[in-house]
Amino acid sequence: MKQRIIGIDVARALAVIGMIIVNFKVVFGENGQSWVKSFASVFDGKAAATFVVLAGVGLALMTNSAIKNDDQTKLKIARFRILKRAVFLFFVGISYITIWPADILHFYGIYMVIIMVLLTCKERTILISGISIIIAYPIIITFLNYETGWDFDTLDYQYFWTFKGFMRNLFFNGFHPVMPWTAFMLFGYWFGKQDLHNDKFVKKTFWMSTIIFISIQVMSYVSILMLSEGNQEAALEITEILGTDPMPPLPIYMFNGIAIAFALISASILIAKKFANNFIIDALNKTGQLALTFYVAHVIIGMGIIEVINSSKIGNYSIEFSVIYAIVFSLLCILFAVIWRKYYNSGPLEWVMRKLTD
Repeated sequence: MKQRIIGIDVARALAVIGMIIVNFKVVFGENGQSWVKSFASVFDGKAAATFVVLAGVGLALMTNSAIKNDDQTKLKIARFRILKRAVFLFFVGISYITIWPADILHFYGIYMVIIMVLLTCKERTILISGISIIIAYPIIITFLNYETGWDFDTLDYQYFWTFKGFMRNLFFNGFHPVMPWTAFMLFGYWFGKQDLHNDKFVKKTFWMSTIIFISIQVMSYVSILMLSEGNQEAALEITEILGTDPMPPLPIYMFNGIAIAFALISASILIAKKFANNFIIDALNKTGQLALTFYVAHVIIGMGIIEVINSSKIGNYSIEFSVIYAIVFSLLCILFAVIWRKYYNSGPLEWVMRKLTD
């Protein structure tokens, strides 16, 4: 049996920390010094994309040996386990959606069901499926209005709790819609099926992904600059199509998200392998193992504390406050993970999930 890849959990910890920064910024407020805003906006859409790609990697690592050995009994068990976990995550996400409308977990549940269906497909089919979803999305947008249900000033979604509104949000225009976000998990699943113990492959992936990511960023920036010809209003309209923002999740954003996820995961694998005994790597490794617990905790506890202290100021805090609070909260998560893992093998929510789904 091959050794667990530490870098995967390290990358998972970094993705969760990135999501904490983004979400605290959105909820608490982001007015303030432009350099702090620029730092925080680096994580927009990229941390969440990496989180989903990593889930795909995890599903591949969970099923690789059964698929390779064509063990139908093991495959059947794995499929059922994925289905149960998908249902669990869906309902965990839905349970607190009234306090956190931007939840990603209930979307996760649907992505996982799609992976479950494509579990034994050829690697080429998995990649083609991912690319097809990404390319099909802008075509769908020309027929359906992306803005239906949204008030983008308040980020409120009307008719969310009606069947039609819920389905539209889930599959088409929510924060992380099944179309095209499932592609992140599909690409992650493909990546997890490769030999991640092979340094040559991981290094090649890192350099290729980094080059693709930088190229997309530069091309996006230059094309917006040239096409807008200095007109601020035109620049905003063009940014919606050629920018790298996650809403709407058009192909430029999607491929950009996949590239940065692959680069971050590859770098984490290589660095964690080289410095396996380093205390920072060890702490991040343990944090990544409790990723689900911390994702839910940053909503319930992290946002809840500020809600109790001063709910009227939420949305009006400075970007400096939001970022510092996110970093302090993340450091406390790391500290908690290190202490918790001394006594227990899995995080509180991870333990509940295993009890209910294994």
